[in-house]
Amino acid sequence: MLERSIPIEGPLDLRSTLRPLHGAYRSDGWWYSALTAAGPATIQLSRTRGELTGRAWGAGGAMLLERLGDFAGLNDDPLGFETPNPIVSELLRRNPGVRFGRNGQVFSELVIAVTAQKVTATEAHRAMRGLYEAFSEPAPGPRPDIRLPPDPEKLAAAPYWAFHELHLEKKRADVIRRAATEASRIDGLAAESVPVAASGLAQLTGVGQWTIAETLVRSHGDVDAVSVGDFHLKNLVVYHLTGRPRGTDEEMVELLEEFRPQRGRVVRLLHQLGHAPKYGPKTTPRNITRY
Repeated sequence: MLERSIPIEGPLDLRSTLRPLHGAYRSDGWWYSALTAAGPATIQLSRTRGELTGRAWGAGGAMLLERLGDFAGLNDDPLGFETPNPIVSELLRRNPGVRFGRNGQVFSELVIAVTAQKVTATEAHRAMRGLYEAFSEPAPGPRPDIRLPPDPEKLAAAPYWAFHELHLEKKRADVIRRAATEASRIDGLAAESVPVAASGLAQLTGVGQWTIAETLVRSHGDVDAVSVGDFHLKNLVVYHLTGRPRGTDEEMVELLEEFRPQRGRVVRLLHQLGHAPKYGPKTTPRNITRY
């Protein structure tokens, strides 16, 4: 085990900052696993009042510890964002410690985003759980319940029917398989700026604006990311900024324009206010394996 501690400057809501990064909270801290260039690794994050501590296992553990501050958003400055909008400014005042963390794992985040394309959360979680069970290994370290992300070589080599059994239809499965053949190039985008990384992801067939935003907000901590095309997001933004319970993507983009280049931060803050009112029946999750 390797260990590193760094000081925390300014307010930090660690749970709210780490929650979007697809790790796992346990009683002893936040856990995250990754396939790094140096090998598989696991990191555990915890904090005292003034310090953030990381403990890491595996061949790539040192690489994850180098990103300790990035995970917790210590390089992000939410207090540097000001707006005359009374709703958003009040949210900023009440949530000064909600930062944007980044994990640097572009391919892993892309796979998660693709599984969530145009399906319910239940369907996405079911498919992602299947991918982890079929294409990953236990992560290094003391927790047997933490697994590594799906292995790109195994994903690329698998036939389509193997994904169908995991609740992924051919369209999403093919995007994942194609991306897996370029996993090294995709992970290399972690060192690039957000615009360059977005352009690199856009080269992949089946990867559009929504998938790119969902990937880069986590891999790069993109504070301007807006998931245009999301089923719920447009209603949430329009409702909390105008009071109208329903909206369109076009209306959402127009309302958020004044906050550029911090639109993603505003979206995350608006989530603190809860969902927009819901009408009608819920979408029933499909069982892809029956088709």
